[in-house]
Amino acid sequence: MNISTTKIEGLIIIEPRIFPDDRGYFYESYSEKKYREAGINAVFVQDNQSFSQKGALRGLHGQANPFAQGKLVRVLQGRVLDVAVDIRKNSSTFGEYVTIELSGENHKQFWIPPGFLHGFLTLEDDTIFTYKVDNYYDKASEIGVLWNDQTINIDWQTDLSNVLLSPKDEVLPSFADFKSPF
Repeated sequence: MNISTTKIEGLIIIEPRIFPDDRGYFYESYSEKKYREAGINAVFVQDNQSFSQKGALRGLHGQANPFAQGKLVRVLQGRVLDVAVDIRKNSSTFGEYVTIELSGENHKQFWIPPGFLHGFLTLEDDTIFTYKVDNYYDKASEIGVLWNDQTINIDWQTDLSNVLLSPKDEVLPSFADFKSPF
């Protein structure tokens, strides 16, 4: 497994070792020991999965303490542009973001610890996105920022004229109006 860091401390990219043969492939999608060695000390309590068509944008979401969540995300089928935004007030990278393409073909995983907002844009139809979380969902603890906020200015790397949003994601606050709990 190849572990790499990003320009923002705490965000980790995991590339598992794939063992292909005539039947298909095999890989270890999670090993507590190896992830702990990489600095991911989360105890995962829940797995979530979404199915989306091309152009679905989910985010930017998070949860405040005491229900803040770390997320280990990956794509089983299809492709997404995944985004993590640093909302740790004392961080030198506060308000900055990292993007990574995750796909059913590249098998990459992305560790997003508490203190970040998360979102993704599906780049193909029938995309299956899955993630492990280290805390349970709590509606009262939900936080978020508009996906197209001008302060953050995320480069979604594609045409966004037909983006599919939930009603909730259409009315999230701007980054300027957002009060980070971290």
